[in-house]
Formats: sequence, structure tokens, C-alpha cells
Amino acid sequence: MARVPLLQLNSISLTFGGDPVFDDLSLVAQPGDRVALVGRNGSGKSTLMKVMAGLVDVDRGEIVRGPGVSVGYMEQDPDLTGFATLGDFAAQGLDPSEMYKVERAGEGLKFDPARPVETASGGERRRAALAGLMADEPDLMLLDEPTNHLDIEAIAWLENELKQSRKGYVVISHDRAFLRALTRATLWIDRGVVRRQEKGFESFEAWRDTVWEEEDTQRHKLNRKIKAEARWAVEGISARRKRNQGRVRALQDLRAERAAQIKRQGAAAMELDAGPKSGRKVIEATAITKAFGDKTILRPFSLTVQRGDRIAFVGPNGVGKTTLLNMLIGQEAPDAGDVKLGTNIELALFDQARAQLDGDMSLWDSLTGDPEMRVSGKADQVMVRGTPKHVVGYLEEFLFDEAQARAPVRSLSGGEKARLLLAKIMARPSNLLVLDEPTNDLDVETLDLLQELLGNYDGTVLLVSHDRDFLDRVAATTIAMEGDGRATVYAGGWSDYIRQRATTAEATTDTKLKAKPQAASTKPKAASQSGLSFTQQHRLDALPAEIERIEAEIAKLSELLSDPDLFNANPVKFQKATDALVERQGKLEAAEEEWLALEEKAQG
Repeated sequence: MARVPLLQLNSISLTFGGDPVFDDLSLVAQPGDRVALVGRNGSGKSTLMKVMAGLVDVDRGEIVRGPGVSVGYMEQDPDLTGFATLGDFAAQGLDPSEMYKVERAGEGLKFDPARPVETASGGERRRAALAGLMADEPDLMLLDEPTNHLDIEAIAWLENELKQSRKGYVVISHDRAFLRALTRATLWIDRGVVRRQEKGFESFEAWRDTVWEEEDTQRHKLNRKIKAEARWAVEGISARRKRNQGRVRALQDLRAERAAQIKRQGAAAMELDAGPKSGRKVIEATAITKAFGDKTILRPFSLTVQRGDRIAFVGPNGVGKTTLLNMLIGQEAPDAGDVKLGTNIELALFDQARAQLDGDMSLWDSLTGDPEMRVSGKADQVMVRGTPKHVVGYLEEFLFDEAQARAPVRSLSGGEKARLLLAKIMARPSNLLVLDEPTNDLDVETLDLLQELLGNYDGTVLLVSHDRDFLDRVAATTIAMEGDGRATVYAGGWSDYIRQRATTAEATTDTKLKAKPQAASTKPKAASQSGLSFTQQHRLDALPAEIERIEAEIAKLSELLSDPDLFNANPVKFQKATDALVERQGKLEAAEEEWLALEEKAQG
């Protein structure tokens, strides 16, 4: 029996005052779809998602939702006007008895539902929008960069929730590990054309490269044919008084076909110049500490950074990664201890807040107005690694067109702001590169290029990121800040850190398994050794997290029902909460019995 689609776009066209963004586009979203929506920055990913959500009107075509289908969209910049708290915003449209869903999402995504809207940061507002969407559980979720402003723990929570969900979703993200873990199909926007492949993001890059290779082959054949026909058109005249008008028209058609081919946007022409070498010892920190009031950020910590090191700092939001980074480069003083910078240091800083960019300035003025880039007597040139360049030419190297040069910085997307900041810091030589969350909003191709540049960079790199894939590709050392002022040094990138931490935990604990299941080990037993099938082993590993989730829901419902006045004040809410509690208690009992049965089988 054929499934009824959740959403259909039929022959839609959309133009924003110039070339069409989409022309005659059709696509279908099916129940249970898990789709990655990918494409270069500025290709129209967010616009397409807004079209699917019904927030952007198209010029032609139709958008059809299945009967009774609900579609939810996570906004990049949610409007919280009229709401007192983040929780009020996230819970809009929910029955009061379902408020526990928002509170649970708040714990997983790390925001306080009681926080007043006027004091909330942009990141907290986005997390509240995401929590509201997860609590509402629409049939189709449209997630635009949901991992931005989330730390690795919150990303892991969201990843687990989406894995367990039976709802369909389309997701835009720069986080390759997130996309690989979750998606089963890929929508690729490329020069106004949307292609679909029934494979997840894991297969995207091979698919993209194959398509481009085929395009190049076809373009080469077309050029050869045009040259041959053009030669005939010239040489044939001397042999005949009358041209073969059919072949002439065919040649004109071939040339028109070539002109209509849309050139692929190349990668940004980024370069890093390490400049003069620093001393062998770049930074030496000895027993440094930091606290803000009663909160300990860093207990006595020592570190020596050598020339050429690639060091990543990881940990939850608010744990103090940026503070430690600023102490190491001399921009913030430790409470105790000492930091010594080596000789001949030339620092380039990519700051998380993009504070080096003034939203009211144009891109042109942002570059020419920088004292380190200004060329004396030349208002239209910038100094790039010791060589004057025209400002528009340099902006084009970072994929900005001439029309954008005079636009205000605030009009740029997140990815474009990141590219502009990279243009500023890459214009001057450096031998100590400090990158605080550089991967937010960058597309896959730009991330690949940045990773390649860092690999060939002769200087030293200090990096803060929540992008696990990028950490694995770049970092040779990882410093984990896990709370309570502890900072631990591990060899390798993110995956190496996780393995070493798990090994250390196994070596230092002799706690026996209790009857009640605990959190699953980072290194589950192989199915062949446990007597379980692969599917059973996977289920055994997943059950503890599921049990913890159900227990949290039961706790929230029990707290709600503990109000002695609830029944008289709101009997409908009382009944719904009671029914939900009974349902979850049944689920908990079934999950625990399943875990015990699988664990007994695993133990033989």
C-alpha cells in the first residue's frame, strides 16, 4: 500500500528580483524521512526550508500537505515578542499537562525555561525554539542548523532524540558527524537544481564528485563539438557558395547550450601565511587558576605549547574554554600561576562572537578600514600578506560578488560573516592561530579547505570547537574541560579522547553491575562475544538511555500530580497527566524487563 506523502512541492519557481532561486522544482517528503539538506552557503537551503514550512510564497507551483499533517520549522532567529520566559515560548500550543516535555528538553539542550526573554542570549533563544519543536513532535520537522550554539553533550542528546523519533525530518547542518549519524537520504541544492539520493550524508561527497566529473566530461565533449563545427563553418565557405544553413543553426544551438550551462562556484581562494617562525616554545603556563566568585573555572593547570602544535579545547558550554584560551594568549590574567609567551609571536584570532566585525560597516570599509590592511593613499586596495590587492578582487577570493562589497556586514548570513572574518585574519602573516568556534555556519567545501590549510600551516593552532569531525581532522592534542575546574590533556582528536577516557574509567572502577541498568559503556561488547545478535546488542546498549528518559518523564508527571489542588482547579489536566503517568510506568516496566532478559542472555 502506497504511503501518503507528508509534503509535496509541485513545479515551484521562486525569484527574488533577479535570477531564479528555484525553477520548476518538485520534491516529496515521506513519513519517516531522515533527510540531509546540503549545498554551498547562499545556495538557497534555508529558503527552500522556509518554502516547505509555508513561510515564503512561491511565484509558481503548489505546496501540498498530506491530510492532517503537521509541519514544524526551527527558526534561526525566533521572535519571542509577547512571551515572558523561554519556557512560555517553547510551550506555546502545548497542553499544560505536556509542559514536562519542554522542561525535559531544557535539561537536554541546557537552557532554563524560567529565564526571562529579555535577558536570554541568542543561543538560548534558539535552544528554546528547538525545545519547543521537539516537544510539539510534528509529523515533519524542518531543522535549520540545530547544532549551532549547542555543546557536544547537548548535540549528543539531540542526536539520540532524533534517532529514537519516528517522525520525519529534514536537517541543515555543518556538523558532518551529526548528519552521518542521522540521515538516510540527501537533498543537494546546486546552482538552483535540487537532486535527491536515497543514501545518507555518508555518501554525499562521493556522489557530488561523480556528478561534477560527469558534468566536466560532457562540457569537454560539447566544447570539442563546437570547435569542430566552427572549423567547418569557416573552412566550408571557401569550398561552397552556399552554406548548409542547418549546420549553421546547429552550431548556434550548441553555443547557446554552452552559454546556458551554469558555472560551478569554486572554493574560496583562502591562504594562510605562517610568516616568520616563532620560538620553539610558544606558550608556557605554570599552575594557572581562575574563578569567578564561587565558581571555579580552572584548578592549577600547567601546559607547554610547542611550535607547530595543534591543540583543541573541548567541554560543555560555560565550562571556561574561551577563558582558558584567553589566559594562554595573554588576553586575560589568571588568578594565580604564570603564563609566558615565546619570542617572535604573531597572533591571529578568530573570535566566537565575531566582535571584529562591525554590522553597520560595509564589507569594503570593513577591510579597507582595518589599520593592518590599509594601503596608504589607496582607498580601493588592501594589503594582503604584504601585497596590495583591489578590495573587490580580494572579496571575490572569499566568494563575495561585487554587489555585496558595499552591503552592510549585518546583511550577511552566518557563513558569510565567518568567511569575511577569515578574509581579515588571513590577510596578514601569523604564526599563532587561535580559532574559537570557526566551523559554525561554514559549508562542507569551505570546511574541507580550512582543514587542508590548517594541515599545511607551519605555525601553531589553538582551537575551540563542538564539531567532532573537524576536531578529529585537525587536532593532535585535546584538552578536555569537564567541569569543577578540571582540565585534562589527551593525545589526538575527539575520537581519541573518547577512547582514552573510556579506557581510564574502566581501569579505575571496580563497581559491579547493579540489578538496575546503568549508562551504556562507550565500548559495548561485540555481539559475537556476548551471545547476542547485532540487533539485540544494539538494543541492549540503547535501553539504559531510554529507561533514564522514561524515568525523567515519570518524575515530571509525578511532580505535577503532587499538587493537591490540581484536580479541583483543572480536572482535565489532572486526567491527562494521570493517563500519561500510567502509560509511562507501563513503558518503564517493559523496558526494564527487556533489559534484564537481554543482559541475562549476554551473560550466558
